[in-house]
Amino acid sequence: MNFFKKIKNKITGQTESVTEKFKDGLTKTRHSFAGKVNNLVKRYRKVDEEFFEELEEVMISSDVGVNTVLELIDQLKDEARTRNIKETEELKDVIVEVLSGMLTKKDEKNELTFNPNGMTVFLVVGVNGVGKTTTIGKLAHKLKQEDKSVMLAAGDTFRAGAIDQLEVWGERSGVDVIKHQEGSDPAAVVYDALVAAKSRNVDVLICDTAGRLQNKVNLMNELEKVKRVIAREYPGAPHEVLLVLDATTGQNALNQAKQFSQATGVTGIVLTKLDGTAKGGIVLAIRHELDLPVKLIGLGEGINDLQTFDSDQFVYGLFSDLFSEEAELDDNE
Repeated sequence: MNFFKKIKNKITGQTESVTEKFKDGLTKTRHSFAGKVNNLVKRYRKVDEEFFEELEEVMISSDVGVNTVLELIDQLKDEARTRNIKETEELKDVIVEVLSGMLTKKDEKNELTFNPNGMTVFLVVGVNGVGKTTTIGKLAHKLKQEDKSVMLAAGDTFRAGAIDQLEVWGERSGVDVIKHQEGSDPAAVVYDALVAAKSRNVDVLICDTAGRLQNKVNLMNELEKVKRVIAREYPGAPHEVLLVLDATTGQNALNQAKQFSQATGVTGIVLTKLDGTAKGGIVLAIRHELDLPVKLIGLGEGINDLQTFDSDQFVYGLFSDLFSEEAELDDNE
């Protein structure tokens, strides 16, 4: 049984709607990336240096990232030699296997980390415009659907309209929002939210933060201060520091991730607008170059379109067209 078929069999028992969300959400990247790989396979037939050079270009154009691509190509060459693969058609499954291996680390969980002994605190960071506040609203809704009580802290006090936007999401999701006036100290807002959440026995507190990069040093200092307040008032928290990145910005998202990781100790990535880009390869670059798990991905505009990242679903959604003819043959046997 080939590797892609194993993945297909693994996700068969999972919710069909989730599989369809991943497949639909990755349409642009699949048509761009997997489509180009398929064309390469048909044009070259034989595995040679020219084939690998063009494959390298395809991956870089999908924003997989130069360093990541070079390592992937080296791995593919090694596997081709080890398995004595001469035909490009045979290499398709190895490409999927190597990419999947890069997405999954042993004993690592993509699920959010919750405090088993009390309230869970999530700190959400990211620059303005990436969909941070919208992500918080969708996450609040998702957690409410899982029967958790949720509260939001409007810690982005500097962006015009950010507090109002979070309040709208709070109303939509049916959760309380703790806020101060615009321009207030974000750490003070988060402190009040912690006090309120503890007194009301809330399951999850999600803290929004400022995201302006005009003065990067001030922003990072501010985020560090918020994090210190949380840790002081609630030892062991935050249980997740989630960095929201816009998938459509490609390599720029990777640069943002490096900056925020240094300042705030990011524990996981939320990748938004993945459905709106052909550069979904950024998931691989983030995973490989930052060694950070992608925990959630945005696959649409709807309130239910924030999904827990699943590497098997991602690989299937990315490469299903590449193996569609084989799948049809298998189904007809």
